[in-house]
Amino acid sequence: MRKEMEEFFKAEAFGVVGASTDRSKYGNRVLRCYQEHGLNVIPVNPKEKQVEGKECVSSVSELPAEVTSISIITPPAVTEKVVEEAARKGIKNIWMQPGAESQSAIAYCRDRGINVIGDGSCILIALGFSDH
Repeated sequence: MRKEMEEFFKAEAFGVVGASTDRSKYGNRVLRCYQEHGLNVIPVNPKEKQVEGKECVSSVSELPAEVTSISIITPPAVTEKVVEEAARKGIKNIWMQPGAESQSAIAYCRDRGINVIGDGSCILIALGFSDH
């Protein structure tokens, strides 16, 4: 596993921005992947109360302090806003899932010393996920 990924997984807790109640969507699969691996995960979605039995927060700024790594599964234009909010919150590690990447969001993270993974790497493959 690459250094950026090792750093990402050192967090006590993780946020999934773009968590979905639709089990066929990546925002749901990524959340379940964290759960499958016994990791403390908090879904972020302003339109949902719960995802996969976990209480939702409506924005990155509402995540508890122990969340220092987030996965982003949003359209690139939304990702750009999410990384700005994450930087203000003090998030140290950001993983943009395939399709969520934005070159300007990646540059924004790097300029602020945030560990960013935005090269097409997928957490479902990195951790291994069985969709059941």
